[in-house]
Amino acid sequence: MKINKCKTGALLIGVTLVAMGLHAGAFRASAPLVLTDSVDTNQVAKANNVVDEVIWVVGDEPILKSEVEIMKLQGEAEGMKWDGDPECVLPEQIAVQKLFLHQAALDSVEVTESEIAQGVDQQINYWISLPQIGSKEKLEEFQHKSIAQLRQDLHDDYKNRQLVQKMQAKLVGDVKVSPAEVREYFRKLPVDSIPMIPTTVEVEILTQTPKVEPEEVNRIKNQLRDYTDRVTKGETSFATLARLYSEDPGSSRQGGELGYMGRGMLDPAFAAVAFNLTDPKKVSKIVESEFGYHIIQLIDRRGDKINCRHILLKPRVSMASIDTAKERLDSIGRDLRKEKFTFEDATAYLSDDKDTKNNHGLMVNSSGDERTSRFKMKDLPTEVARVVDTMKVGEISAPFQMINNRGKVVCAIVKLKSRTDEHRATITEDFQTMRDIVTAHRRQEIIHDWVVSKIKNTYVRMNPRYKDCKFKYEGWIK
Repeated sequence: MKINKCKTGALLIGVTLVAMGLHAGAFRASAPLVLTDSVDTNQVAKANNVVDEVIWVVGDEPILKSEVEIMKLQGEAEGMKWDGDPECVLPEQIAVQKLFLHQAALDSVEVTESEIAQGVDQQINYWISLPQIGSKEKLEEFQHKSIAQLRQDLHDDYKNRQLVQKMQAKLVGDVKVSPAEVREYFRKLPVDSIPMIPTTVEVEILTQTPKVEPEEVNRIKNQLRDYTDRVTKGETSFATLARLYSEDPGSSRQGGELGYMGRGMLDPAFAAVAFNLTDPKKVSKIVESEFGYHIIQLIDRRGDKINCRHILLKPRVSMASIDTAKERLDSIGRDLRKEKFTFEDATAYLSDDKDTKNNHGLMVNSSGDERTSRFKMKDLPTEVARVVDTMKVGEISAPFQMINNRGKVVCAIVKLKSRTDEHRATITEDFQTMRDIVTAHRRQEIIHDWVVSKIKNTYVRMNPRYKDCKFKYEGWIK
């Protein structure tokens, strides 16, 4: 069957969100950027030929040959490996996505326009931040499209990916496994199939923040006042100054633009000033946050969200202040080793680290689905991991310098609370990890069974050349 239609293949972007820069709840997307220069443009042109072919029909939705060809080209550019023949794997992936999208529509699963706009902006901002890009203009040059066109192209793909993820989460959201099920699952596994658990540690930390000299604060404020004067006089734009001087790596390349943010996604002091701005031509007063000192310019409002630019400057800490903080920590460490008080008590009264001082200094790992006190070495801050690597359980470190998660220089001492060396998982020591494995397996089974059931009740027609394919899900061939 031939149709006279030109359609761009679905770019199924896997969006991974990670914390960035200034905003406590803001995230950036980290999907790989497939630069058009890295893909054979002749092949893309061929894939996008005006004469296209419907190779599958799922329900009333066609799957076009061009969709598969472009997905294949993009995957090859990213070095992707498929579990089987991509000519079979990719049409099936698109078909499964259409099943989830159809069910999402039936169940009234929604993705808001603000979610889509924020996700697309995060994706574009991430691409711009890549070393080989560096600016909106360079991104437009690589993609041969304007930023507005990129946003339009990404809109439906991002929306569809979010709908699929929400639909899957709805199907498996209530999945729970009992201890008996966990034990039974691993009892049946061959010994060499039981997963290895890497070395994990529990670490307590006590920090001291070196004092910033008043002269340095005045220097920063004077610099920000100068930027404000230059913008107000029309000598330059706020965005230009942000690109040149802002010390927020997450936004400086975008001219300081943060994208649409709710109040709770921003530092409280920053939000209090930003949400009171009304005139896009004006520059805010100087704001001190946990990250440093800012000036802010409003761009736009959408309901309870604002889009603004900012310039962040961070005061420099002198070596004298760092040495003073280390000397104090060294004194605290000596008292701890003499058992004048416990490390846990010391953190409550002496530590500057708000995230841990009310938790007896115990660092918390939020990198997975659940918060835990156990860290793999790779999940610890680099400076902490380097110190802990050679410590014995119960030992207290010498003072060291590090950058905290707010980008500030702090000095710290740590205590190694526990270390569990690499080993094969056991029920007694690793029940949580083993339960997570069984839960994930159960979720996969539910998703698989749902897809198979959905296929049975969905009209499917495919080009005969696909009927010899080995598919992941049974039932496609009627």
